[in-house]
Amino acid sequence: MRSPSHLLIDIRLTAPQTTLLMAQRIRSLVPDVISFLDGPTMKQDFRDAMARLSAAVNIITTDGPAGRAAMTVSAVSSVSDDPATVLVCINVKSAAHPILVGNGRLCINILAGHHEEVARMIAGMTGLAAEERMAQVGWEIGDYGQPVLPDALAVLEGDIVLQQQAGTHSVLFVEIRHIRLAASQADGLAYFGRRFHRIAAEVALAA
Repeated sequence: MRSPSHLLIDIRLTAPQTTLLMAQRIRSLVPDVISFLDGPTMKQDFRDAMARLSAAVNIITTDGPAGRAAMTVSAVSSVSDDPATVLVCINVKSAAHPILVGNGRLCINILAGHHEEVARMIAGMTGLAAEERMAQVGWEIGDYGQPVLPDALAVLEGDIVLQQQAGTHSVLFVEIRHIRLAASQADGLAYFGRRFHRIAAEVALAA
């Protein structure tokens, strides 16, 4: 007996054009193909794959005419050092999205290992209402006017210079206007396997 992949090819070449009729033919003739088609979806496979991609944990903050907001984000990446530019990916359905875009500027707070509880709280994992989360943190005002976590490993304040929507997310390109580095080294915080992990500072430095 030929494999399901061969059967799929034959069906696509000979089945009626109507999708419903094609599906009915598959179901009546090739049960094995159904189990193949009804397996894990691309969307779930993608999410599971991304769960295996370790990433630094950050809190993105913004303050301006559109309001004040914070969110925990791991989808942050450097783009260029001249001009200093990073990209941040934000779900368009996030309550913070219109505030970030409306203000046009933000701060990336790179978290240390001891910030796990803060990261969980800002992410809404502790049951605290959204409007109460920012009030629980002793923010400072950065040199570029954005809320800054005092003991973050680094803070990068900048302007959103380009916005591109890709699927469910906006990709925000941010030109950095001000950087502040922590005075001393501390453990980092990463997200891997849908869990937070502390990264020893000496390991991070060796890398």
